[in-house]
Parts: sequence; C-alpha cells; structure tokens
Amino acid sequence: MRIYATITAALAWFALALQCYLTVALSIANDKTLIAGVIVFFSYFTILTNLLVAVVLSFSRWAPGTRWGAWFSRATVQSGTAVYIAIVGIVYSLLLRHIWDPQGWQKLADVLLHDLIPLLFVAYWLVFVSKNFLRWKDALWWLTYPAVYFAYALLRGEVSGWYPYPFLDAHALGYSQVAANAVMLLAAFLLTGLLFVAIARWRGRNAGTQG
Repeated sequence: MRIYATITAALAWFALALQCYLTVALSIANDKTLIAGVIVFFSYFTILTNLLVAVVLSFSRWAPGTRWGAWFSRATVQSGTAVYIAIVGIVYSLLLRHIWDPQGWQKLADVLLHDLIPLLFVAYWLVFVSKNFLRWKDALWWLTYPAVYFAYALLRGEVSGWYPYPFLDAHALGYSQVAANAVMLLAAFLLTGLLFVAIARWRGRNAGTQG
C-alpha cells in the first residue's frame, strides 16, 4: 500500500509542478505577470483536487502520527477526495476534452491530471481505504467543497471577467444558466458520493458475512 500511495503521490506532485510551470510560462508569454499565472493555476478545480489527492496521500502515508496526518487518513476525507477526483475525470471526458488539443508537455500534464491520477486514486480508495464508518449523510457533507469552489469561481469571474470553465462563464451564458449548470454538477457530486457510500456499505456487509 505504501509503495502504491507513494507512486501515486509522486505522479500527482509531478503533474502539478509541470502544469504550474506551463501555466506560468504561458502567462509570461502573454505579457502577464508570474503572480497572474500562479493565480490562474490555482483557479482550476482540477488543480485544487489533484493537490488534495497529493496532500492526502503524502500526509496519510508518511506522517500518519501527526495531527494533519490523522485528519487526512480519515475514511470520510479520503472517500470525499475520491469522489472529487472521480468527477474531475468524468466531467473532463464528457464536457471539456473535445474543446482543445494539447500537445507535448501539456498533453502529458493533461493525461496525468485528468485521466491517470483519477484512476489511480479511485483504485487506491477501492482497495486500501477503510470504509466501515461511511454514512449516507457524508455525501451531503462532501458537497461543501464544490459549492465553495463554484462560489469562488463566479466571484472571481465577476471581478476579473475570466472564468476557469465555459459552463461557469456567467458573462457568456447568464447567471440563470450557470446556476442551472452548478445545480446539475452538484447533483452529479451527490449521486457519485451516494454511489461511493453504497459501494462502501456493500463491501462492509460482504466482509462481515465472510468473517
């Protein structure tokens, strides 16, 4: 388990560092500042969620005895992270993959952040994470992070005129359509969370029966 978690965390940190470099380099090439590039980098849900994956794996595997290590080792935290990164992969494949064609190093970062890391972490959750204490209401608590992110993205877009995702672009779509999009996305988070809890409870019953 530790080897698997270490490899997945290393890939996540590498992908994040690579994407940060590419984003900042593009910002500077477009006559913007390094700080502007960093702000754009941290404005994407994909980046924040892959960062969460990297932090969860790093703390839970290599510093479990610390306060943060214990928190990131909690089943609810790791399960919520699995839901978030699963949605990253699903939404990218369904809504975003077709709108651009990354090449070179950007293609590598794209595959790592949207395809490989989601698959690796969901597999990690399925195999290694204890699921005995997950409850149905956890799926509701897990909505907090995406809801806060949507509010941040809309507020930042209103101030700067730039939105990280086309389905959140209130200037182009209008707030009523963006609100509808946000509700549908939150519903997807909720359904995915309920699915993960159902899987956890099913596996828990099977383990109890086998025992």
